[in-house]
Amino acid sequence: MDAILPYLPHLNAGLNLTAAVFLVLGFLAVKKGNIETHKKWMLTAFVFSALFLTSYLVHKFMSGDMKFQGEGWVRPVYFFILISHVILAMLILPLAITTILLGLFNKVEKHRKFAKVTFPIWMYVSVTGVLVYLFLYQLYAK
Repeated sequence: MDAILPYLPHLNAGLNLTAAVFLVLGFLAVKKGNIETHKKWMLTAFVFSALFLTSYLVHKFMSGDMKFQGEGWVRPVYFFILISHVILAMLILPLAITTILLGLFNKVEKHRKFAKVTFPIWMYVSVTGVLVYLFLYQLYAK
């Protein structure tokens, strides 16, 4: 496991980015009225998000927290992104599961109402997850 540990942050960013891509594809499919394609893309986004969460938890359990090394104006920007990301990440799992189940059980109106809240939060969490990775492991890594 120690050999894999250094690569998990990169994998996690890739999984988050992939989830975001499938979220956009699912959104575009439903806007075009292609419900079956929408369903496939959103379930695929959920799988990538679940893989991310699993890998993230393994990494955190095995290596702990990474300290942000940036200084100056970028610190409050980073911490704003991080704090909003963490708060919304705690909400997204139950929201995503509820939204998906409503869709799978053909509760279309409730699904749409939940999706209007779930989609932007899920997108935000996926994209800001990639941003946090960039801040920690690429832009300000020492």
